[in-house]
Amino acid sequence: MSEQTTGDVAILGGGCFWCIEAVFLEARGVTRVESGYMGGHAAHPTYEAVCNGTTGHAEVVRLEFDPSVISYHDILEIFFTIHDPTTLNRQGNDVGTQYRSVIFTTSPAQDAVARTVMAEMAMVWDAPLVTQVSPQETWYKAEDYHQNYFAQHPLQGYCAFVVAPKVSKFRATFAERLR
Repeated sequence: MSEQTTGDVAILGGGCFWCIEAVFLEARGVTRVESGYMGGHAAHPTYEAVCNGTTGHAEVVRLEFDPSVISYHDILEIFFTIHDPTTLNRQGNDVGTQYRSVIFTTSPAQDAVARTVMAEMAMVWDAPLVTQVSPQETWYKAEDYHQNYFAQHPLQGYCAFVVAPKVSKFRATFAERLR
C-alpha cells in the first residue's frame, strides 16, 4: 500500500481520528492528513468493525509534513497537547483499544524522537503517559466520509462538543504554527 508522499510521514492515534485530523489540517507545514486504521490483525478493516473493537486497530491519522517547516518533534508536542496521553484506551467518552494513544514510527530516528518527547511531556502531565510507541504496520485509509469530517460537519454534536474544543486549544496554544 505505498503511496507517493510529499515529505516525511507521522502516524498518530489519540482517540477519535476526527479530532487529530482537524487539528493537523490547520498546522503549518503539514501537507496532507488522512484518517485511517493501523495496529490490528484484520485485513481491510471497516469503521464498524474497528468501532466494535474486533480488529485490534486504532483510529489514527497519517500526516505528511515538510520537515523544513515543522519538525517531527513539534508535531509530537502538538499531539501530546491536544489529547490526554494518560488514559488507557480512552479519550473522554470514547472507550476501547481503537481510541488508544499510540505513535506508529516509520524509522528508528522517529522512535528516538518519540521517546524523547514522551520524556519531556511526562513532566507536564500529572499522571504517567500510557502512549504506545510501535513501528508502523499496514496502513488502511478510512472510508471517504471520514476524511476532513470536522470541516464538513462542524455543527454535528460530536464535532461541536468534542472536536471543536481541541481545535480551539490548538489555535490558542500554537498560534504561531497555524497555516
